[in-house]
Amino acid sequence: MDETAVALCIDLDHTLVRTDLLLESGLKAVKDRPLAAVAALFGLVRGRAHLKQRLAELAELRIDLLPYHPAVLALAATAKAAGRPVVLATASNRKYAEQIALHLGIFDAVHASDAATNLSARIKAERLVGLYGEGRFDYVGDSRKDLAVWRHARRAIVVNPQPGVCSALARNDLPHEVLSRRTPLLSPLVRALRPHQWLKNTLVFVPLLAAHLFLDLHAILGAVAAFLAFSLMASAGYVINDLLDLEADRRHARKRHRPLACGDLPIGWGLALAAVLAAVAAAVGAWLPPLFLVVLCAYFAATLAYSLHLKRRMTLDVLTLAGLYTLRVIGGAAAIGIPLSFWLLAFSMFLFLSLAYLKRYAELESLRRDGGDWASGRGYGIKDLELVRGLGIPAGYSAVMVLALYINSPEVGALYRDPQIIWLVCPLLLYWMARTWSIAHRGLMHDDPLVFAIADRGSQATLLLCALTLWFAL
Repeated sequence: MDETAVALCIDLDHTLVRTDLLLESGLKAVKDRPLAAVAALFGLVRGRAHLKQRLAELAELRIDLLPYHPAVLALAATAKAAGRPVVLATASNRKYAEQIALHLGIFDAVHASDAATNLSARIKAERLVGLYGEGRFDYVGDSRKDLAVWRHARRAIVVNPQPGVCSALARNDLPHEVLSRRTPLLSPLVRALRPHQWLKNTLVFVPLLAAHLFLDLHAILGAVAAFLAFSLMASAGYVINDLLDLEADRRHARKRHRPLACGDLPIGWGLALAAVLAAVAAAVGAWLPPLFLVVLCAYFAATLAYSLHLKRRMTLDVLTLAGLYTLRVIGGAAAIGIPLSFWLLAFSMFLFLSLAYLKRYAELESLRRDGGDWASGRGYGIKDLELVRGLGIPAGYSAVMVLALYINSPEVGALYRDPQIIWLVCPLLLYWMARTWSIAHRGLMHDDPLVFAIADRGSQATLLLCALTLWFAL
């Protein structure tokens, strides 16, 4: 058989690209036009082809940012150079398939789904056999649905095969080769959870320490359960945020390596992971006082609102971030059944507002160094740098002012033998605040100030000195 007469037909989802365009378009539609996206789901009763068509009408995808599979691109380029027809054959909507073909410039023909036909499995096989003939094309795919096509192909080329695909090919005596195998999912799953961010949830222990209940076993167990619930719910929020931010993450120098953005973790797995994490977090929270579960649900709702909309709204975004930090403190108090101190709530509000502005300032400073002008998916540009700093630094100093007022309040005498010693904490916090903002001004701040503070030796030393000061004041 003349090799140049054998077409190379390539699937799209999880083959040419390491993602699923139906799910990507659905997530993009939910983010940009949520009500229309929900209405589109009812179109599923008219078939998957109709749903794909409707979502394609609602969502514009950045085709140039998709995570293309380098081995498949190389295979297509080799076939093209050898004079073989290179064909894109996909169940994805024709709109996206044609955009990808135009972007890559290597395909001689495109066969894809339209509003009436879902070009998958048997229907795709019939289309390719009718066009190229029985056994006169090679087909590149990844899933069990592709078995219907491989039965009529000259050769099966398997990319990142789903479990059981290769054994099914062998049982059917279908000649095949594996171009690449799936990477183990454990590492991408753990990375998607962002366990290093769980350190933020140690804020739930603050009410326990402030109330001097660190020797109360019941309170300690309640705080530990609250930490676990917030950590699981936070991870669910991070996964949802990554699912809704795929395009923005792929434009970011560091975030493009996140497992969902780069395709290491399939989108379907991400959706399932977020649901399981949220359910388990709620189950843990249900063992604590009812008020804690209310706070935990409020935290998740605020996280969802932030991911869907608020992160793109100037000022509302930092207020939401500060609120998410503060809700951890409120949750810690609810978990052990103590009233939250007015002073602790006021101190937390101003401190976390400063940290939220510091986060935005660090992101903008990084953007300025990279030559950018406007933060992707955010309501800020380079021109707002001075404004953000001017709002953030006073908020931090206001937190120190609240602490100073607390030292002179009647309540402090009931908890500390020598409350005047606590005055030493004020200059320590002023130093830390000035130092972190100076580091951010020099472009050396991590884009999450709390993560920076936990790993930074200067911050660790400041925290230790504050803890020792409070200990001596007891």
